Amino acid sequence: MTPFMGELLGTMLLILFGDGVCAGVSLNKSKAQNSGWIVIAMGWGLALAIAIFAVGRFSGAHLNPAFTFGLAMAGQFPWEKVPSYIAAQFIGAFLGACLVWLQYLPHWKATEDTGAKLGTFATGPAIRSPFANLISEALATFILFVCILAIGANKFTDGLNPFVVGFLLVGVGLSFGGTTGYAMNPARDLGPRIAHAVLPLGKKGSSDWGYAWIPVVGPLVGGSLGTLFYYAVFGS
Repeated sequence: MTPFMGELLGTMLLILFGDGVCAGVSLNKSKAQNSGWIVIAMGWGLALAIAIFAVGRFSGAHLNPAFTFGLAMAGQFPWEKVPSYIAAQFIGAFLGACLVWLQYLPHWKATEDTGAKLGTFATGPAIRSPFANLISEALATFILFVCILAIGANKFTDGLNPFVVGFLLVGVGLSFGGTTGYAMNPARDLGPRIAHAVLPLGKKGSSDWGYAWIPVVGPLVGGSLGTLFYYAVFGS
């Protein structure tokens, strides 16, 4: 498998499981409806662990344009590979969202709440305040990346690292996700948001393009700063 396909399939799995748990919790007549934030946080953590297990040996499992860009900024990843990695991540995120739509096919019509439909695919702020929302996304991504790199510097039993990173994402979601839904990944938000815009979901309302720049810019800024901070303070 090529690194491009690794990133595409890995990001697709991440979104399939992650947006899948959002759909299960949010959509009407789902057996998991209203099971809550802890279920969403656990679902996303397991999604990340599964995706890393699946493709880590092929591409390094970046699964996030902000991580790819941050590593390149820190001199830890070749710039010439950045475009193909980011393209694969966005394609994979879009395809993963499309599979979630297919999995929950009859539930879109059964759900009248347009916010619940959009929330299945993309993030949104609990309190709309662009500057505060941008800071939330940047800070959460900064912390996530510093911790991921710190975990990678330790030696675990073979195969345990993805579980540890997955539990890290659970912790970040529980501690920092209540403000904006903790996108921390431009592909994770923008790819599924595009899917929301183009897929037939019945009455679905706006895709909230006015907010869409925040979960792109915030993670790119926070991720780059977090990666640079880690290598400056902790070394390589």
